[in-house]
Amino acid sequence: MNTPIVQGADICQYIPQRQPIVMLDSFYGIDDNGMSLSGLTILPDNIFVEDEHIIDSGIIEHIAQSGAMRIGYESVQAGGAVRLGLIGSVNKLTINRLPKVGETMLTSIVFEAQVGDVTLIGATVRIGDEVVAEGKMKVAMK
Repeated sequence: MNTPIVQGADICQYIPQRQPIVMLDSFYGIDDNGMSLSGLTILPDNIFVEDEHIIDSGIIEHIAQSGAMRIGYESVQAGGAVRLGLIGSVNKLTINRLPKVGETMLTSIVFEAQVGDVTLIGATVRIGDEVVAEGKMKVAMK
């Protein structure tokens, strides 16, 4: 998964968010092991940037949208519609450092469990080989 299969404004076909809150600019797909990969290059005008760094709530929103991108992509590919999701909880989140303007976060998402319309995802946010954040999130779909 080295080349994005969706990028730029086309991301909005798969997620319910709209600017200025879109926290993705690339989606690399889903591998054979069920891991999806999405990315965001942090720009100075990002709504979550303070003092040249993305704040922790920006990382959480990026993780949530990475999960939403995967769900939306699978739904659209199956002929369905994009659904609104809500963060149910964030668990075991570790943020090792706040990424800087100009850096690109690449986030892997793995679905760990699903009960009805609630999905537990595991996320790892990297910049290069460095893990900058990781944790779990419950997402409830409307």
